[in-house]
Amino acid sequence: MPTHPPLPPLVDGSAIRGSRPMGAGHAGPILLLDLADGRRAVAKTGPGLELEAAMLRDLADAGWPVPPVWHAEPGLLVMAHVEGGGRLDARAQEHAAELLGRLHGVAAPAYGYGYDTSIGPLAQPNPRTDNWYTFFAEHRLLHLARVARDEGAVDAPFVRGVERLAGRLPELLGPPAPPALIHGDLWTGNVLARDGRIAAFIDPAIHWADPEVELAFTTLFGTFGEPFFRRYGEIRPLRPGFQDVRRPVYNLYPLLVHVRIYGGGYVAQAAAVLRRFAG
Repeated sequence: MPTHPPLPPLVDGSAIRGSRPMGAGHAGPILLLDLADGRRAVAKTGPGLELEAAMLRDLADAGWPVPPVWHAEPGLLVMAHVEGGGRLDARAQEHAAELLGRLHGVAAPAYGYGYDTSIGPLAQPNPRTDNWYTFFAEHRLLHLARVARDEGAVDAPFVRGVERLAGRLPELLGPPAPPALIHGDLWTGNVLARDGRIAAFIDPAIHWADPEVELAFTTLFGTFGEPFFRRYGEIRPLRPGFQDVRRPVYNLYPLLVHVRIYGGGYVAQAAAVLRRFAG
């Protein structure tokens, strides 16, 4: 028996003619819906989807390509199906750089966000904070490390290493960029490409941040490479030191996310960052 609410009788004005499994996300099963007018929709089921709907709408309001949200209620999110399936080739990466450059130009009043968001299945606290080092230390690195310790995924010496690294952030990161809107979970699976263009971005974890956090994340799993960074640098030049220092330091955050979700080898990867930068 389905544990999600019943599908609505109409989706964007069209009746649902059929549905079939499309996979599963962190929240629950995902369905592909066939509509009477020939369009298709995606229905995600499970807890926390009202938050995903809010984030998608905020990105849409910023003029960013995301699937339109057609229905949202507790336990159910229905949005337009966007065809992807293309490669992130050089042209698609250049287009992604242009879109990221535009998103990162959306100025914000502080780091954090207007409400707490999520990254995958994990809560992402976003108290508005004027100081970037404080925000990234307290509400990203230390928050995740301490919860991971309480869950038994890491030990106390690991957390002390994160605390030492957090104390070195001004030295390691240098002057931060002003707060800007970021997608927040930008890896290959969340980028839909088609015919050398980006069709849409999905599964956001938005907040206001130094945009270099986003750029670092795109390298963790090989999402973007030289074509992306060359084009992005033409739009928003990067300060020296990003690749060698700030990129691995910023990637400690997604590594800690993966430590909490998957454990295993991600603990070793995070520990390697601490050995190099915690002092």
